[in-house]
Amino acid sequence: MTTMTTETTRVHPATSDPAEGLQRHLSLGTTISHTFTMAWRALKKMRRNPEQFMDVTLQPLLFTAMFAYVFGGAISGDVSDYLPSLIPGVLAMGALTACMATGVQLREDMDKGVFDRFRAMPIARIAPLAGPMVADLVRYALAGTLTFAAGIAMGYRPGGGVFGSVAAIALVMVCGWSMAWIFTWVGTWARSASSVQGISMMFLFPLTFLSNAFVPADTLPDWLHAFVNVNPVSHVVSAARSLANDGALSGEVGWSLLTCAIVVAIFAPLSVRSYKRSM
Repeated sequence: MTTMTTETTRVHPATSDPAEGLQRHLSLGTTISHTFTMAWRALKKMRRNPEQFMDVTLQPLLFTAMFAYVFGGAISGDVSDYLPSLIPGVLAMGALTACMATGVQLREDMDKGVFDRFRAMPIARIAPLAGPMVADLVRYALAGTLTFAAGIAMGYRPGGGVFGSVAAIALVMVCGWSMAWIFTWVGTWARSASSVQGISMMFLFPLTFLSNAFVPADTLPDWLHAFVNVNPVSHVVSAARSLANDGALSGEVGWSLLTCAIVVAIFAPLSVRSYKRSM
């Protein structure tokens, strides 16, 4: 009589997921490579879904023309005099509105089960989140370029020249990318894509319109003036104005970049942690 002995292999819960165990040992270079791979996937998805470019193509043109002709005479007395103040404001607003779509798209992918597949793969956990955000830089650049093109067609002549205009667009792209981490975090715990959009708009619109983007801050009531002065969007708009109109690296540029670093330092880890818990 032959006795067969079955050995039981115990697997520690922390290493029961092979992908989870492998991803802990990924180097920085591998993490960056995975991130750009996911960015390429997002770009290919955009190519197959051109409607994702609607908010960064039509909106800058519409808002530039609408705000210029509605507020130009009332605020500056003339549309051409209002454009140096308006264009950087619309530039910042376009990037912030575009980055809101990052959280919406993330929630849609998670609801479709796409991220279940990513979790089973030995890839960096931050790559599925950061990759689409890198791809969205293309959308921010397009929105900024069209904003300046619309302004120039209406008579705007940036005093900072090509360098100042490109620097302003680059600054707003960095700020939009950092702010997208907030909406990514919302997308990891919200219940649906529509709720992500609603929550994001409640957060985004006060920051955008209660700033110096469209009206001078000194024309506002004292209590609102105080809020506008600490609003990070106001610092971004002021920095973009100094770059585009004067070609100057003002202190507002430094404050804007510092704020971006703080936002990423807070919300990037929160997004990754919330993403891992949601899966």
